[in-house]
Amino acid sequence: MPVTTTEVATEVAAPAPDKEAAPKRAPRAKKTADGKAPAKKVAEPAKVSKRREVAADQVAEAKAKAATQKTIPIDRIDRDPTQPREHFDQAKLDELAKSMRKLGQLQPITVVYITATKRYRLIMGERRWRAAKAAGLTEMTALVLHGVHNDPRTTLAMATAENVGRVDMTPVEEAKAFKRLEGAKFSIDEIAEMVGKSPAYVGWRIDLLRLCDSAREALEKGHLTVGLAWYVSLLNTGNQMRFLARHARGEFRSTREAEAFAQAARDEEKRQEEQGSFFVLAEESPEAPGDDRQEALPGSLDVPEGERERIAAERSKLTKKIDKLGDLGAILSELATANPEELALLLAGTPGGVPGHMLRIEHLREVALRATKTLRQAQAIAAIRADGIRLNPEAVTEAAEPEAV
Repeated sequence: MPVTTTEVATEVAAPAPDKEAAPKRAPRAKKTADGKAPAKKVAEPAKVSKRREVAADQVAEAKAKAATQKTIPIDRIDRDPTQPREHFDQAKLDELAKSMRKLGQLQPITVVYITATKRYRLIMGERRWRAAKAAGLTEMTALVLHGVHNDPRTTLAMATAENVGRVDMTPVEEAKAFKRLEGAKFSIDEIAEMVGKSPAYVGWRIDLLRLCDSAREALEKGHLTVGLAWYVSLLNTGNQMRFLARHARGEFRSTREAEAFAQAARDEEKRQEEQGSFFVLAEESPEAPGDDRQEALPGSLDVPEGERERIAAERSKLTKKIDKLGDLGAILSELATANPEELALLLAGTPGGVPGHMLRIEHLREVALRATKTLRQAQAIAAIRADGIRLNPEAVTEAAEPEAV
């Protein structure tokens, strides 16, 4: 059908429909030097962020506690009143002072700054500090610890750990140091780990503080060994003094004999305490009993008749066996004086040969040592029971009470 002019005009005049607006593109990210686009940023999980904060706090705390080295006037340094060491060898101090005059200070001391006094307190290095003062030094190089001046527990632990085990530190000083740490709420196991010792060692040292003043002095002067002093510390104060009097008179032939005596005295103390009595060592040993007293039983008045008969019978059996040791002694004496070449000739053809017989003698020697130890303990117990005095606490109380007026 033919198109009219009006229709054509309408089509021409009609505007073209609008096109949809194209979406805007995001700006392109700049490329890195190698031509690659940078990785997209991802939000950090909350747990990771928290760990970062904790780590940052720890680093800040470590920096706050880090030691700084500086030079300090020697007259602004004070000793630590809780210093474990109380005695310093003057001869060694003089040697160190002489060295410091010539070479100066080679190793820094460790101190903390006390804000209240505006002075420094020694933590480690008191011997060097004393020697420096004697040498006439006016300044000292020091490591200043931060963040511990208000923590005496930490400074005490540091000072103790540095000093324990030194040759010139006495057992009593160690004992006092361990006791201070125990008072600062450290356990025995913690103290042992801190100073590199066993828990038993720490406990034994602390026990030495039960020694009376005279016994401590004897230990400090070397008159008592540490082991013997520990046995003595288990006794009550009065018996410690009586033991020391005997020890000073030379009544013990060896340290082992003295230890056995002290141990037996403690056992007797405990036994009497359980019976409601006090046990007191006599001031001096009793005189050696004569032959007419050999059959006596210690404390026989307290032993029932039946028990006394049993003891007498068992005593007879035991002494008969011990008497046979004379034959063994004669055999051993004969072997000891025999010609080695003759022994080799005679024993070579026997079962086991010379080595076999040697093993038998060695076994006898070990058994004899154990028997000697047991007899030493028995000797101490017999001596304790023979010269000890038992006190009934009720009788003591009655005697102490004044008569009524």
